[in-house]
Amino acid sequence: MKRHLRSRFIGDRAFYRMVMRVTIPIMIQNGITNFVSLLDNIMVGRVGTEQMSGVAIVNQLNFVYALCIFGGLAGAGIFTAQYMGQNDWDGVRYTFRYKLCLGILVTAIAGALFLLSGDKLIGLYITSGDGTDAALTMEAGLSYLRVMLLGLPAFMLVQVYTSTLREGSETMLPMKAGIIAVFVNLFFNYLLIFGSLGFPKLGVTGAAVATVISRYVELAIVLIWTHTHLDRVPYIRGIYKSFAMPSSLVKRITVKGAPLLINEALWSSAQAFLVQCYSVRGLNVVAALNISTTISNLFNVVFLSLGSSVGIIVGQLLGADKLEEARDTDNKMIAFSVMIATGMALLQLLTAPLFPRIYNTSDAVRTLATQLMLVSAIFMPQNAFLNASYFTLRSGGKTVITFLFDSVSAWLISIPIAFFLSRYTGFHVALILAMVNIGDWIKCVLGYVLVKKGIWMHNIVAS
Repeated sequence: MKRHLRSRFIGDRAFYRMVMRVTIPIMIQNGITNFVSLLDNIMVGRVGTEQMSGVAIVNQLNFVYALCIFGGLAGAGIFTAQYMGQNDWDGVRYTFRYKLCLGILVTAIAGALFLLSGDKLIGLYITSGDGTDAALTMEAGLSYLRVMLLGLPAFMLVQVYTSTLREGSETMLPMKAGIIAVFVNLFFNYLLIFGSLGFPKLGVTGAAVATVISRYVELAIVLIWTHTHLDRVPYIRGIYKSFAMPSSLVKRITVKGAPLLINEALWSSAQAFLVQCYSVRGLNVVAALNISTTISNLFNVVFLSLGSSVGIIVGQLLGADKLEEARDTDNKMIAFSVMIATGMALLQLLTAPLFPRIYNTSDAVRTLATQLMLVSAIFMPQNAFLNASYFTLRSGGKTVITFLFDSVSAWLISIPIAFFLSRYTGFHVALILAMVNIGDWIKCVLGYVLVKKGIWMHNIVAS
């Protein structure tokens, strides 16, 4: 029995080398990005708690936009990964063009919404009465949002290119570009937030300017490398000669991709609504959540990167018609993700009290942030399993099921729990967060059943 379990869930050295070859570049890029986000967060926090809260609220809104981009590209990305497995470069070109058109549409809608209704969206999160300045929080949020709008096109284009590169296992360039970008962001944060080396002191506006500059630097790196390394990425050759795409493929991508786009839009808006539920307890909660989330994201990088790798590696195996190998690989990758997440959770539990001390904020915010981090750590292995299960289902094109698995459960389970407990009970915010995570046990059971049944084992690009 033990030998059977070992062979089913534990791979050999060659297996883990293969997995880490895809995962490590993604992990490094995401890790550095999150680390610099932490430093960025601390720098903004030095300006004041209200300013940090305003920026955190806008970043929550940007998170919805970013997830819509990811979801929109993911539908085409399923086809891209499987076309890569077949070395079908025309197929890859078609999916790239589809991504670009959809990215432009989503960015235009988001930009118009933020420009016209930014103050109303920010206002949903602002509750006064805990000693903080609501007006100052609104002012900081609007200043940050107006500048961040300029960076949306660059963000979208980077995602179109890097998602395609990763789906072809070309993960080093996105990693390098991301690393350079985050250090550019950090450098200009130092110059523009505090007015260092003769630059103007712009506060939160400076943080936004730094982010926008870094996004265009990242875009320039990605564009230049991709279009000068055609031997590595042959599908880029002639990519803009025409925007022609077979109507049948556009229909298939749309049918498969629409649930993913809707899923990411609903899931990210659900996460934004959850934060809004917690925010009714005051701006101190918003600040504590911002600190907790920023630090927890550092520890989550490993299992989140492994989830992305599941989509890439398993998707390529499905595209090459290696269905049983895809099942075996998936079992081992899910087990590996949960195991690694357990180790990271223990590390977060041990270090949780240390990180909030580096913020220039009140003791009440620091204490609450620590408590929220402890809750996040406890449920990290569970979230690793859910993340890997999601990417498994997605790799085989089961987008309607992933929609039900991800977004529907968030709106039908997580949000009602948070809404009721935050407004109609005196439960501590950390306990409410724990109860929301406990609600995900239903998803864990569902994910286990769906993955085990193998309903995701399909080659969706077979002719």
